[in-house]
Amino acid sequence: MRDFIKLEGMDSSDLKALISLAESLSEILSRPIKKVPTLRGRAIANVFFEASTRTRNSFELAGKYMSADVINFQASGSSVEKGETLWDTARNLTAMGIDAVVIRHQVSGIPGLLADLLDVPVINAGDGMHEHPTQGLLDLVAAKARKGRLEGLKVAIVGDVLHSRVARSDLWGFQTMGAEVTLVGPPNLLPAELGVAMTSNLEEGIKGCDVIQVLRLQHERQKGGSIPSVREYRALFGITGPRLAQWAPDACVMHPGPQNRGVEIDSDVLDGPQSAVLDQVRYGVAVRMAVLYRLLGGTHDI
Repeated sequence: MRDFIKLEGMDSSDLKALISLAESLSEILSRPIKKVPTLRGRAIANVFFEASTRTRNSFELAGKYMSADVINFQASGSSVEKGETLWDTARNLTAMGIDAVVIRHQVSGIPGLLADLLDVPVINAGDGMHEHPTQGLLDLVAAKARKGRLEGLKVAIVGDVLHSRVARSDLWGFQTMGAEVTLVGPPNLLPAELGVAMTSNLEEGIKGCDVIQVLRLQHERQKGGSIPSVREYRALFGITGPRLAQWAPDACVMHPGPQNRGVEIDSDVLDGPQSAVLDQVRYGVAVRMAVLYRLLGGTHDI
C-alpha cells in the first residue's frame, strides 16, 4: 500500500491485515501513557475542506500517539481563500517536508487525484459521495469486536444511502469480508448502480440482522424534496427501541455520526446496550494508527 483511497477492490488479505493491526494497536489506548515512538520524526498534514469532529481529531490523536508531528490545515483562513489551488497548497505542504497527507474534500475523486500527483502517501478522509475508507475499516473492526467474526454476518445499512460515502465504504468492506449486505431507505435515496439487495421496507431490511449501520439524512448534499418531511422519515425508517426488540434483538447498532437523535435513531437505542457507537469512535483512533503505520513504514517498537 502506498496510499489509502478506497475499500472498493481491496484484497481481503489486505483488509484482514489492517484489521489485525488495528486490533493490536487498540491496546495502546488503554495505557496510562498513550505514546509510542513508532512514527517519531515523521510529519503528517491533516487537510480538511469539510467540517469534521471524529475523523479529524482521531487522525490527529493517531499521529500524536505514535509520536509523529501533526499539523491541521483548514481551508478557512488559509491561502485557499485568496485563490490558491488545492494542487499548489498540497505541493507547498510537501515542500515543507510533510511525509503524508490526510485529506477530506467535498468533491469526489480529489484524494485519488492528489495521490497521482504527490510523492508522499495520501489518505482519503472522505471525498464527496465517493468513499470514507477509514470509517469503513473502523466499522469492520467494531462489528468484529461485537460479533466475533465478519464472514457470514447479515448487515443492514439504513438511511440516506445515495449521498453517503460511508455506506459505500461499508458495502465494499463488509462484502469483501464475506458479509451479506442489504441497503434500506426511501426509494429515491437508494442508488441503483451498486448492484446489491435493497428495500424500502424497514422490517424486511433489518429483521434478523447482526449489524445495523444507521445513516443520517445528509441535507447538505440533497436536492430539495428528497423526503416529504423529517417526521415521515422517522415514522418509516427511524431505528427505535421497540423496532429493534421486535425485528433485530441481537443486532449491534452503529452510526458514523453526527447523529440526529429522534430522527434516524432514538436516544434509548443510541445510549443502549445494543449501541456500538462509542466502540466505533474508539476503534477509529486505532484504525487510523494502523493506516499511518502501514503507509509510513513504522519501524520502532509498538
